Amino acid sequence: MIIAYLRRIYSSFAAHVFDIPPRLLALLLFLLLLCFPMTRPPLSIFVILTYTSIMAIFAASWDLLVGRTGQMSLGHALFYGIGTYVTGLLFYHLGWPLWVTVPLSVLTGVLAALLIGFPCLRVKGPYLALVTLAFPPILTGLILYFRNITRGDMGIWGLPIFFPFVSYFQVYPANYYFSLLLLFVSGIILYKIATSKTGIVLTSILDDELASKASGINVTKYKLMAFAISGLFASLAGSVNAHLLHVANLTSLDIGLSFIVVAWTIFGGIGTIYGPIVGVYILQVLDQYILTQIVSLPTPWHYVIYSVVVIIFIIKWPRGLARFVTDKLKDLEKARDIEERGKWIWKTYKKK
Repeated sequence: MIIAYLRRIYSSFAAHVFDIPPRLLALLLFLLLLCFPMTRPPLSIFVILTYTSIMAIFAASWDLLVGRTGQMSLGHALFYGIGTYVTGLLFYHLGWPLWVTVPLSVLTGVLAALLIGFPCLRVKGPYLALVTLAFPPILTGLILYFRNITRGDMGIWGLPIFFPFVSYFQVYPANYYFSLLLLFVSGIILYKIATSKTGIVLTSILDDELASKASGINVTKYKLMAFAISGLFASLAGSVNAHLLHVANLTSLDIGLSFIVVAWTIFGGIGTIYGPIVGVYILQVLDQYILTQIVSLPTPWHYVIYSVVVIIFIIKWPRGLARFVTDKLKDLEKARDIEERGKWIWKTYKKK
């Protein structure tokens, strides 16, 4: 019975992963990241990759909202900041452990997404982008005004870590594996949502909202659902990152975070969920490791090279780098005529 069950699992896994080249490539890359600590890299590399994994969750959550429903949000840093500050304030004032503060911060992010999403649905296109852009500065102003509660621009330091029982040198690999596992689970959930019946409905709203309404789809309901799911994972990223860095401060509400996520997503491939993850890993490694530690360029040159790379790749592959690669891999699944396999093979075949 156990052998039959294992065979069924293997058959399902082979049919859904091994026989689909893009998924097989994603699995191989994940296994590569799992084995990466065996190379004994410096601790700074663990810090970079841990932060990159958290930002990949944040970017994928933005992609679900914008790439699947077309709700252009430029204030996504709001949910990230809510996750950061809710977990920080609950620990600072009440002393609650992180296994309580993190879920509560995620729940707060969902509620905030619903409260903000409902009035924002009255506007569309660039007007929606401008409305959402105003929310992170509003929350920043509230934090600075109520500094007796929020500690203002000083931030909340000393947040508990996820692995207090390990040594100093072991905590970095532990954080790396934790963030990678969280990215893996979050990515699968977001991808399943995007490719489910709900995702098909979201795509139909993106393609033609009027036709979706005419088909009997409750457009408002699904848009709010997209806002809520996106806010959930964005606040999760902010909350987890606050505990990884031991601090909750105003950098989590930086307006630049709302813009850089656009570059990550378009670079990798908008509307794919996996595209932003690829974009974050490539661009963050370029910025934080290659340009900072290998080449050691001044910060202004980082912006120049970073922008040039993004522009070149978007012009070359406007649908995104990850989408371009997956399209090429999907070509491997198609049956090809013998004429497409080269003149030499064709001549050999004719002789036979």
